[in-house]
Amino acid sequence: MHAADPYYIPFARGSYPVRPGNRLHLLLDGAPIFRRIGEAVERARHSVWMTVAFYTHAFQFPGGRGGLFDVLDRAVDRGLDVRLLLWRPNPESYGYDRTFRGSADDFEFLRRRGSRCRIRWDRVPAAFCQHQKNWLIDVGQPSETVFVGGANLSAETLWRHDAYLEIAGPAATDVRHNFVQRWNEASERAEPDGSWACDPSDSLPFPTALSQSTGTSTIQIQRMLHPRRYTNGQASPGAPPFDVGGGERSILDQYLEAIDAARRTIYLEHQAIPIPEVAARLGKALERGVAIVLLVPAEAEAHVLAARRDPAQRAPFDSLARLGQHPNFLLAGLAERGEWGPRPKYVHAKLMTVDDCWATVGSCNLHWFSLSGHSELNASIWDAAVAREIRCRLFDAHLGVATAALDDVTALRLYRTVALANRRRMLVGSGDWEGATYALDTANYAVT
Repeated sequence: MHAADPYYIPFARGSYPVRPGNRLHLLLDGAPIFRRIGEAVERARHSVWMTVAFYTHAFQFPGGRGGLFDVLDRAVDRGLDVRLLLWRPNPESYGYDRTFRGSADDFEFLRRRGSRCRIRWDRVPAAFCQHQKNWLIDVGQPSETVFVGGANLSAETLWRHDAYLEIAGPAATDVRHNFVQRWNEASERAEPDGSWACDPSDSLPFPTALSQSTGTSTIQIQRMLHPRRYTNGQASPGAPPFDVGGGERSILDQYLEAIDAARRTIYLEHQAIPIPEVAARLGKALERGVAIVLLVPAEAEAHVLAARRDPAQRAPFDSLARLGQHPNFLLAGLAERGEWGPRPKYVHAKLMTVDDCWATVGSCNLHWFSLSGHSELNASIWDAAVAREIRCRLFDAHLGVATAALDDVTALRLYRTVALANRRRMLVGSGDWEGATYALDTANYAVT
């Protein structure tokens, strides 16, 4: 935020209020993210709790720490309270094969290990997903820290572009409240195959006091929750009552509030292109003269390719093409150096920055599933210094040059210049790139 031009991005109504007094750190890319989380688990003194969407046994922590259950079982052996909330897909969503859903094979795996981690499985209605991916270390203790982001536990995760926030302070209490609310009402807790190393009576107390202030950043924890999935609306400390039984959409509401408030720049990284409701707000921002960069996977996922071929699912692609008609909009991807030249790097991050004064990082994509039925969790930040640092770290990595001396408008202009130049180089087969970003064709995204 420029000192001469202060303004305020409104916050969305949800379960959790805006909390001052937090310390946070941005973690980028799969290997550094899980190296840091692995270190935090090894240093934990009291507890390790986590929410999991996707998992494969091929996942390994960097630094030779082993797989997920290697790390967690060692924590149990040290006397820590270790708990996992795992997504159990419904028949409608069984196309997802990278889950630890509590099958007979999964239980046999746990028996062979002698694992004593406490596990509960949790569903969402229909084809929707328990998509939260948080880590909570030493909840309620002076050493408490939480990790909020969207990286999966699979082998390819370590090579993807992703983002997490490491948070200490009062906002961590709300991440804890979310876990307790979900743990106590996990859908499968009373089923014969719905838990491991715990029974239906194993309930957690809701937090009654905020964690100690440790920094200067103001954060709001925001969620997407399916209606009628949870019923106990006991509020987090100092939070107003919220009807959790009616669901929650504070992440979507916050995205719309932030886009509408933007005056100069919007930078987004997402795994999927925006739904039309979000694209329409981005279009109005472009009409106001706001510069926008949207970073997505250069090579779209199979389900996006399938949607592109389906006439009934044209709306998001048509919305993207309309955004591309504005000269102040850029759709971009990332590349990494390969033996035969640049090759696409998968973008799995879910984040946004606005005007170098506000940012959000979490698990929530801008596609229909995340914004209509998945459970998601983001951390939104009202701190100009941190928002600017996030933008600078991302741009430095993507452009290959330092951008700390540039304001947000100049930096987005440079991003556009570099991305367009790299696209021209790609089209003529030149490997002499600047940085890692390149422009994509909005009218033909996901066309094969």
